[in-house]
Amino acid sequence: MNGYITAMDLIPYPIGPLNPKVQDLLLALPLFALVYVLIARILPRMNRVLEARDDAINGTRERADAVQARAERERAQTEALLAEARHDAARIRQDAHERGATLIAEAREDGQRAREAVLAEGRARIESERAAAEVELRIAVSELASALASRIVGERIGAPAQQGN
Repeated sequence: MNGYITAMDLIPYPIGPLNPKVQDLLLALPLFALVYVLIARILPRMNRVLEARDDAINGTRERADAVQARAERERAQTEALLAEARHDAARIRQDAHERGATLIAEAREDGQRAREAVLAEGRARIESERAAAEVELRIAVSELASALASRIVGERIGAPAQQGN
């Protein structure tokens, strides 16, 4: 042959197209060992870095989920407080409306009473002034009648009020 030892020479079984030469195997074996050692050292470091990265990502996600859950709780509490405040405001508005309606009704009643009092006072004053005017007119009419009768008759005639009637 050509001076090379083949795997066929080492392995008595025919392995087909994979028939490396022994020199290639002797060169490949140390290179394989070197690559194996490098990967054996680098792979755990890579795994640690990947685990740290995964922990950072998952930790960040967990923290984000926790912050979101806390924000949801606070939002729910805020909405509950706002609903309670709206309810209180509606109750206060209703109370104010009822008090205002009561005050308006009382003011109307007071106004009606004051109006009736003013009208009654006015009617009484008008009645007293009318009675006083009637008395004055009776006296004046009687004096005018006497004066007119005196003119017509030509003698002085006394008014009935003066005569003692």
